[in-house]
Amino acid sequence: MRLGVLDIGSNTGHLLVVDAHGGAAPLPTSSHKQPLRLAEMLVQGGPDDGAVSREGIDALTAFTAEARTVAEDKGCEELLAFATSAVRDSANADAVLDHVRERTGVEILVLPGDAEARLTFLAVRRWFGWSAGRLAVFDIGGGSLEIAAGRDEAPDVAWSLPLGAARLARTWFGPAAGGPAGGTAGGPMDEDTLREGRRRIRAEIARDAGHLLRGGRPDRAAATSKTFRSLARICGAAPSAQGSLVPRTLPLAELQAWIPKLSAMPLDDLARLPGVSPGRAHQIVPGALVAEACMDVFDLPALEICPWALREGVILERIDRLSILDDR
Repeated sequence: MRLGVLDIGSNTGHLLVVDAHGGAAPLPTSSHKQPLRLAEMLVQGGPDDGAVSREGIDALTAFTAEARTVAEDKGCEELLAFATSAVRDSANADAVLDHVRERTGVEILVLPGDAEARLTFLAVRRWFGWSAGRLAVFDIGGGSLEIAAGRDEAPDVAWSLPLGAARLARTWFGPAAGGPAGGTAGGPMDEDTLREGRRRIRAEIARDAGHLLRGGRPDRAAATSKTFRSLARICGAAPSAQGSLVPRTLPLAELQAWIPKLSAMPLDDLARLPGVSPGRAHQIVPGALVAEACMDVFDLPALEICPWALREGVILERIDRLSILDDR
């Protein structure tokens, strides 16, 4: 069948159209995306603190309607729509989803953080296969960090932390937190701000690190998401134009050498780095600190970059359900 998967992320709305059937990798046929930056469109202060702003609701509604039209035009039999942490953690999540459904007819499912981690893990497991052994997976989104690990297709442990790159850029590294002026992070960042951010991020990750470590050291550690891909590209990984089958890694030593340089760069210079889009440039330093912390806390010298992530996990789980029904 042809499926449309609508991913409402903290940074971007992304419709992926795939041809899918049991026993085969989902074949992408088209992609339609738009920056939404919902993680940065939250009301700050007052009675509506933490709610998605009117501007954010309107942008989400318009994009959802547009995505539904594209999916219909492409012949999708089904549209699977889901939202992650920006909507999940907002103070008005139910009102936002009701508004979108009433205006567009699209029902958006909000994924809990552990489900997001589990589905991402499924996608990475299928990509690397059983030879990966005990697998650890890290995913830095706009609003949250997901961590999962295990030996099977379902992880033994899976959890979510409020350490997304966009969230940190807004709440930890903006002017209110002592960061640079302008509303978000974006260098140059002073040494005290950088040190305090690093300390808080590591403490947050280390608090639950035992969940993963008690199961034994991972045989393979992987990362997925735009943030990790951008950091890997900055550190010398192959560009996306070379295709998804080219191995890419993010080495800890390379990242640690880059962080002082990244934190000293003006926003315009960050936006010119390979693999960095202008709309996400202010998230690079917060994302780099989270990536560095993941590798340090879990004693990982490098992370392998997996091209499959949450969207593919949602698709694979849907295909699996189709295959079970076909067998009956």
